[in-house]
Amino acid sequence: MRILVTGASGFVGGAYVRRFRDRPGLVVHGVGRRPLSISGYTAVDLSRPFDLDFEPDVVVHAAARASPWGTAAQYRRQNVDATRYVIDFCRRHGLPRLVYVSSSSVFYRDGHQLGITEESPIGPRFVNDYAASKHAGERLAAGYPGEWCIVRPRAVFGPGDTVLFPRILRAARRGRLPLIDNGGTEAVGDLIYIDTLCEYLHAAATSPKAPRRAFNLTNNQPVAILPFLFDVFDRLGVPRPTRRVSLRTAMLAARTGEAIYRVLRLPGEPPVTRFGVGVFAWSKTFDVSRTLAAFGPPSTSLEHGVERFVEWQRTQ
Repeated sequence: MRILVTGASGFVGGAYVRRFRDRPGLVVHGVGRRPLSISGYTAVDLSRPFDLDFEPDVVVHAAARASPWGTAAQYRRQNVDATRYVIDFCRRHGLPRLVYVSSSSVFYRDGHQLGITEESPIGPRFVNDYAASKHAGERLAAGYPGEWCIVRPRAVFGPGDTVLFPRILRAARRGRLPLIDNGGTEAVGDLIYIDTLCEYLHAAATSPKAPRRAFNLTNNQPVAILPFLFDVFDRLGVPRPTRRVSLRTAMLAARTGEAIYRVLRLPGEPPVTRFGVGVFAWSKTFDVSRTLAAFGPPSTSLEHGVERFVEWQRTQ
């Protein structure tokens, strides 16, 4: 089986390539924006038409601008246009199965959401431009004439993470991670460890039960967010935050910061975003019955995933 992986210079795509490139019976080729001196890899700008001398049986489209902060134009170019050009490539190369890596954030609304299923309502409004762009990519994938599969992972973490925990740990180390008071209700959420996600992506790439369906992907172990984070902080010697702010104050600060960064076109990203506040304030849990039935249980428990992540963080 010949598998093309986009985003192979990033967290998810790179982890998938490393995990499966030496598996017997597989030929895995990666593409990504950054030049890398490794075999089986090509630097490609997916935001414009491209071609490769590689005929895949499956395309795992993991490339994306995954940061929670950016302009609408950046998300459109890197997430929507790139998906369109990947699909154009697939059309010219025999209609391989397309596995589109979307995001659980397409479902998000302000407030608690428990037991979200694949059929839960999506849109028409989204929590940010990233979520909107990922759903736009879903619509493109669902219109693909070949076999397709949409996966929506929730809060991916593990060695190599560049999005989720680095921001949280950086803010905590600098004393800039307040505790959000949302009225006394403890926020609960799902996560997925990177190895579990890679195994599920491979199942979506190879399983006869995958085509033309969407799947929620988690480790199927919802956790109370703050105790989970405090455990990681304690293991890494990061001070626990103690300053408390109300949800209303945190959202006001986030809106103000976002407005300043947009108007002044400041580099980087605001110290706090509305999306980030929502992560700590509101529960988001997912029903993964469809995934368990089609692909089986998670390959790595959350506990083992945390241990491996902490070991990796200590080397950074």
